[in-house]
Amino acid sequence: MIFLYNIFINFLIFGMKVLSLFNDKTKKGVEGRKQSLELVKKAFSKTDKILWMHAASLGEYEQGLPVLEKLKEEFPTHKILITFFSPSGYENVVKKKHIADAVCYLPFDRKSTVKEFVSQFDCELFFTVKYDYWYNLLDELKRKNVKTFVISALFYERQSFFTTYGKWFVKQLTQNITWFFHQTQHSYVLAKSIGLLNSSVTGDTRFDRVKQLRLRNNHVDFVEEFLGKEKGIVFGSSWQAEEKIAKIVSEKNERLKIIIAPHDLKRVENLKEIFPTAVLYSELQKDTQTLKHSNAQTLIIDSIGILSKLYSYADIAVVGGGFHDAGLHNILEAATFGVPVIFGNKYKKNPEADQLILDEGGKPFENENSAAQFVLDLFKDEKMLLEMSENAEQFVIKQPYSSELILQKILSL
Repeated sequence: MIFLYNIFINFLIFGMKVLSLFNDKTKKGVEGRKQSLELVKKAFSKTDKILWMHAASLGEYEQGLPVLEKLKEEFPTHKILITFFSPSGYENVVKKKHIADAVCYLPFDRKSTVKEFVSQFDCELFFTVKYDYWYNLLDELKRKNVKTFVISALFYERQSFFTTYGKWFVKQLTQNITWFFHQTQHSYVLAKSIGLLNSSVTGDTRFDRVKQLRLRNNHVDFVEEFLGKEKGIVFGSSWQAEEKIAKIVSEKNERLKIIIAPHDLKRVENLKEIFPTAVLYSELQKDTQTLKHSNAQTLIIDSIGILSKLYSYADIAVVGGGFHDAGLHNILEAATFGVPVIFGNKYKKNPEADQLILDEGGKPFENENSAAQFVLDLFKDEKMLLEMSENAEQFVIKQPYSSELILQKILSL
């Protein structure tokens, strides 16, 4: 089976190189991997003690970061390496302030490539987040006696582990993973059913992070002035479906204030066409008098890094990604501020959405029209709006501090 796996890796590499000729995102990943070895050689000596976190993309990075921060507190003299598979994760982190001594792409999972990469430093502890498994890497770490963990592990029925050919993959995890820290009881039970016994339920580490959001200064310039005394909706990480909801709501209730932070800033020009009287956030930054001369109902956020703060101003949040297969974006950043969360019903890889729905702090919809109508009705029902707000807040508050549970278990092993 390892022979077939290595053939798969070679096909994967070849496919990505071909795709990179036509796709800028893939090209960044392929070109970036050529720099990974030199980056770690420059950052570390072969005797440096390393704490290594791997994340497929930005969402997994956010889940792993609370654990990495606690490990750094426990081992202040150790250096930190963060690797990514996708360009979206890498580019978002490498451009910002972070705690790592080196951030790079994870090399392609060829045995010789991985062996050379890992030999450049003394890795004492490695963890991957959620479900990004690379078997030659795990095997090499095991060979070097590195303690290896899976943080916020999430198993579900459609994974290869639960197929007729999945026994080899399970065997690799059994041999190479020290401990699994599961997000949910369901994931824990599934893992146990295939023999992955070294595991425990510790919850989702993202709750630790979003709880911290409430404690910081969440002020965003101009937002209070824009809202005035009116109710406000934040459309976070919006795609076209969420923008359609915003349009319906704006046409049926002109008093409501709408803030749209698109998933992709390339959508800003489209948004200006959909909402011709809207104000751009960048315009307010250039001219502080803009709001005084505008009665705009809609504010378009054409900058990055402030969405989680914007949720603190919302009466309702509509979070993007759930109306198509791209996947639901982060709903916890809104819920932590006690904001009811509305989203599309394609969220099956987001177990937190199921729980928020059960706790009546959020609600999914099959289409944009029904979601828009619910938002309009909710603003008319003050009692229900207040109840959903309290439910959303309690949903976050009641979650355990996962990173602390994980740290204590790691230290005991």
